[in-house]
Amino acid sequence: MEVRDLEAFLAVMSTGSITGAARLLDRSQSQVTRLIQDLETSLGFALFERNGPRIAPTDKGIAFHEDAERFVSGIGHLRNRAKAIAGKEPEPIEIAATPAFASGIIPIALAELPEHLLPHTINLRSMPAEAAVQSVFARTADFCVTSLPADQPGLDVQGFFEGRCVAAVAPHDPLVAKDVISIADLAGRTLVTMSNPFRLRHSVDEVLNAAGVRPNRIIATNAANNAVQVASLGLGVAIIEPATAYGLQSAPIVIRPLDVEIPFLWAILSAGSRPLSAGVRELIQRIARIASERMPDLTVHDPKQMARIAERSFAGRNAGNGALPDNPAAK
Repeated sequence: MEVRDLEAFLAVMSTGSITGAARLLDRSQSQVTRLIQDLETSLGFALFERNGPRIAPTDKGIAFHEDAERFVSGIGHLRNRAKAIAGKEPEPIEIAATPAFASGIIPIALAELPEHLLPHTINLRSMPAEAAVQSVFARTADFCVTSLPADQPGLDVQGFFEGRCVAAVAPHDPLVAKDVISIADLAGRTLVTMSNPFRLRHSVDEVLNAAGVRPNRIIATNAANNAVQVASLGLGVAIIEPATAYGLQSAPIVIRPLDVEIPFLWAILSAGSRPLSAGVRELIQRIARIASERMPDLTVHDPKQMARIAERSFAGRNAGNGALPDNPAAK
């Protein structure tokens, strides 16, 4: 298995065709075809189904894609570091973060980083929490900023924080007139919430169930930025974490506190025993400071307590996903 074979595979996956991949890689179509065939022979399974000029990934090809992308990204990461070492330049900074942080607080922190600490290459990748943690384990990211839970063995906790979730509503929503939105105010309304039942969604559902509140309809999304956009159009009331609420906002919304506490645990994690460059260390400090300045009621926990506090917060989740019961009115 050669790196160039994997690059050809990723190019075909990205463009959807051998022709497009050939243009992207500045190779002939026959060369790209040969590289794909060599990779399939090495792997022992087909990556694509061919039907004349049409090509589509197989189920195994789709399953293989993420690992191949991570590996090639790691090779690029290694090349960039080697160039920096050879040229005595600041090492590249590789950041993995959930969308809430990648689109808000982290860019603000990067903008404040002193010029002498800014390397030639900075990679900021937005991804789900689970993938962000895996990027640190795979050492394709210097650190990640992610919501919890996260597997702690093999990770160094550079910062551990707890904020409170809030409500986001459109400027013309009647709830804007309230200084604090009650969880009871969501009865009969459309609720915009997260899809993943094992993170924020679980906490939201627990609070609603405890209060006996049934929204009329649920709009679930995999990114808080999407929830903000939906709420800004008056389609519902969004419950979002503070990183999105108080980071950069791309849609007109009004943020209001809730009368119940829905905790949002997040952390800055790096690989265990991995030295961090001066630029990375300074960036981490600025992320923590900006978060403290922007997020009301942010608690900075002792990193040594992360496992204990996270376990307490997420206790009982294995007993069920906490999903709201079906609401006949929403059907």
